[in-house]
Amino acid sequence: MKLTQEQIERFERDGYLFFPGLFSPEEMAVLKAQVPSLYAQHRPEIIREKGSDAVRTVFAAHLMNEGFAKLGRHPRMIGPAEQLFGEPVYMHQFKVNGKQAFDGDVWQWHQDYGTWQADDDMPDARAMNVSVFLDEVNEFNGPLLFIPGSHKAGALAASHDLSTTSYPLWTIDERTITDLVDRGGIVAPKGPAGSMLLFHSCLVHGSPSNMSPWNRTIVYLSLCAVSNHIRRFKRPDYIAHRDFTPITALADDCLTDRSVRIAELPLAQPA
Repeated sequence: MKLTQEQIERFERDGYLFFPGLFSPEEMAVLKAQVPSLYAQHRPEIIREKGSDAVRTVFAAHLMNEGFAKLGRHPRMIGPAEQLFGEPVYMHQFKVNGKQAFDGDVWQWHQDYGTWQADDDMPDARAMNVSVFLDEVNEFNGPLLFIPGSHKAGALAASHDLSTTSYPLWTIDERTITDLVDRGGIVAPKGPAGSMLLFHSCLVHGSPSNMSPWNRTIVYLSLCAVSNHIRRFKRPDYIAHRDFTPITALADDCLTDRSVRIAELPLAQPA
């Protein structure tokens, strides 16, 4: 997948690109079928909501499950990041964020690079998220909220929230958010399962709780330019990966081609 010049300019202006329905229902069905077995496990890589058994995040699913391993090498996910950075990328982080019906909690306003810089000593913001919706995302089930153009502010001052939710985050204060929204507004990309988002690691974003009866599951590949790899290793390696090997993309039909196999899944549980 190759971005057009107009798309590149839009990404530079707004900090994100949205591709509704880029993946087919058949491709998403392959991945959705893997989710229940992941959620049923109790292990350090799987974070649950405070006071609930509802899954908030599954880290490193691409090291546990072949379907997600294929997604982590999918050319539609990898190609745009390589194009924008002008070099190969590695997987800094892979996660399945499950904002479960009625139980999915808020993600406060933050920049991902703020955490990657503070916790992992990532030198520059030459990293981005490429995400795909496994469920339809609508206005009721906790869509992502973006502040367009906020990535141009660079890395913003943030405080380490260790208590509000079940996962610690470097969050941005309300005054700064108000100023950014006054300039850029707020958007909430919504669309069917299979929609793909690219967004800059400095783009300020968050999401409200899910009060609806519909799950909202989104998979995130956090891709970093290989030359920009992290220098600090204080977080578990299933959260901030230490393998800086450039990703080699598979064929475009890898999700539905059963002959494509991933040789090693280091975190997979024994059969």
